[in-house]
Amino acid sequence: MSLLPRTAEEFSSAEYWERFFKKRGERAFEWYGNYNKLCGVLHKYIKVQDKVLVVGCGNSELSEQLYDVGYKHLTNIDISETVVAHMNQRNAERRPDLTFHQVDATQTPYEDASFQAALDKGTLDAMASEEEGALARRMITEVGRVLKVGGRYVCVTLAQEAVIKLAVEHFVHMGWAVRLHCLQEERGKEEEDTFALPVFVLVCTKFRQPMPTPILEMCVGDDGAPVRHTQVCELLSAVREYQAYSVLRKRLRTSTDPGSSLSLTLCNAKTGLPRYTLTVQDCPPGAKVPRSNQFAIFIVPRGSETAWLYSSTEGRRQLAASANFRRLVIASMHRNQEYTDMQAVQSELSPVVMDLAPPGMPTNQQVPFLSVGGDLGWREEVSRGVSQLSGEYCVENVRGEDGELYRRLVFLSNISLVQSESRLIRSASSHKKKNKKKTKAAVTPSACLSVDSGFLCCAHHEVMVAGLSMLGVGTPQNKDVPVSVLLVGLGGGGLPQFLRDFVPDAAVEVVELDPVVLEVAKEWFGFRPDDRLTVTLGDGLERICFLEKEGGHLFDVIMFDVDNKDSSVGMSCPPAAFVETAVLQKVFNLLTPRGMFILNLVCRDPVLRKDVLERVKSVFPTVLSRKIAEEINEVLLCSREEKNAAHILPSLSQAAKNFQSMLSCDRTEPKRRPLIDIAEMIKDLKLE
Repeated sequence: MSLLPRTAEEFSSAEYWERFFKKRGERAFEWYGNYNKLCGVLHKYIKVQDKVLVVGCGNSELSEQLYDVGYKHLTNIDISETVVAHMNQRNAERRPDLTFHQVDATQTPYEDASFQAALDKGTLDAMASEEEGALARRMITEVGRVLKVGGRYVCVTLAQEAVIKLAVEHFVHMGWAVRLHCLQEERGKEEEDTFALPVFVLVCTKFRQPMPTPILEMCVGDDGAPVRHTQVCELLSAVREYQAYSVLRKRLRTSTDPGSSLSLTLCNAKTGLPRYTLTVQDCPPGAKVPRSNQFAIFIVPRGSETAWLYSSTEGRRQLAASANFRRLVIASMHRNQEYTDMQAVQSELSPVVMDLAPPGMPTNQQVPFLSVGGDLGWREEVSRGVSQLSGEYCVENVRGEDGELYRRLVFLSNISLVQSESRLIRSASSHKKKNKKKTKAAVTPSACLSVDSGFLCCAHHEVMVAGLSMLGVGTPQNKDVPVSVLLVGLGGGGLPQFLRDFVPDAAVEVVELDPVVLEVAKEWFGFRPDDRLTVTLGDGLERICFLEKEGGHLFDVIMFDVDNKDSSVGMSCPPAAFVETAVLQKVFNLLTPRGMFILNLVCRDPVLRKDVLERVKSVFPTVLSRKIAEEINEVLLCSREEKNAAHILPSLSQAAKNFQSMLSCDRTEPKRRPLIDIAEMIKDLKLE
């Protein structure tokens, strides 16, 4: 390792290379790969009869090997006097026509248009770090001068961002055609001391007349089909993607890491749209895994991607432990992509996933594909649109792993998060037409489905409803006493509609910032406002400030169930401004004497969570919390009254029973009882 440069700048230092070759002696240093790795692409672009200038040849055996297979017109130049003398001496007898010259590549003595090809193996990379790239620009300008029309600059490079950007922009400006080949290590041939980054071969072709429109192409391997790009930034982005994949591939092929979940996205080759997301999960050391269980692929059913088992680190670890393989790759399918069947998915993924196999696994070992129920699941997009506030969204129907159908609202800026979800049931008319021979895979058409308003899909919504038992709802003394609720955040409208339909004498005002969300709730989630369920369009904080300033309007319950669009904060619900002390005090002032504040809190940052909790407790004398199993959500139930700590939790048990018995039947047809277990939702409450 002492032979490698300590800093990037040393790559371009003549003194460094002089010291390097003296220390290296006669041992060839195959910088960025040997002849066997490069020959396919070199023979494609450099003809045997071409006059070739080899720029920065070093003591590489590449020129010697090219000479031995018929390339007799090679002119090798290098800045190091030591290496030139050594290479001339080494080849004097066996290759008398193979010449080496001490020449500065930025100012060569050769005539214009002297060569059909220029071959550069790492010299561009070495020079690009010097003089802010000026040295490299002078070198490639000189290469352009000595090449004939139709000649090619063939450069073997690691394609670091600044280096490849410099070269590509230069040749595009000169009107040359630019093509990049990404050369990946063959499976099973990785070595610990090879570069993690892939080797690229940059091929730039000189034209008599500059090209009016840039020709920018990327190929994988030496004979891969070229993919055309329209802008330099697109080509550079493709380079970064291949580099990231190669680093990941090298890491996975040489080590295991059960503590991390490495992911990569595979895109559709034609459209460039994401097609699969692959997440790698290794078993912990010491796990008793059968020798035959080296590697497996798990296909996540469509529509289940956001489930805890597949979307969270803890869930994926549990899945891997249950599968009991040394390494499990969890494959998720993307929206707007067609998938024929499980066999087609396996055929498509098989060549790719072998790159992610654990170290030491035989190349000929069979890799099983695992799934739930043996099919791909089902997803149907029923609507798509754009909100000026939240961006592009889609409404989709999916079949859950329980066999039930669900409708979801998803904002595509965060596809891993389901904004709203409701269970679907067949409408009364579809029951009459139901085919008794219907198979499990068959799906009811969307027109025959309606939202089940008696079923809350989100556990935190169930806890928020169950929290009303702290008000004494359902007790004899509160019979026929109305319950007024202010809810900030509509979503699909499932929570406020449940409160209106099932909580006796409840009156709900919902504040929703996004008018598009309201329209989606009405059209696709069966949301029906009326005199007991009203919607105010506007900012939730402004509404709270207005109501407090106006005075005279108090609520028994104020709920915050609003997401945070700022992903840089470690709290995705609510926005930070909603839990500032001044806002919490306004909420307190808007509550009746028996009133409650209920907060859906989603906070990954433990320090931030502690700070939020301290602020809440500074305003509300009694705070209970309930964490949601297998989710980050927790619900805070905050009472305006100071309650006796010794009696509050035991008394809630009876209150829950009273509340459960008082939940009314849905006023819609067919009449249903709400599917919620109040006692279950409050049993794990914790007094903060």
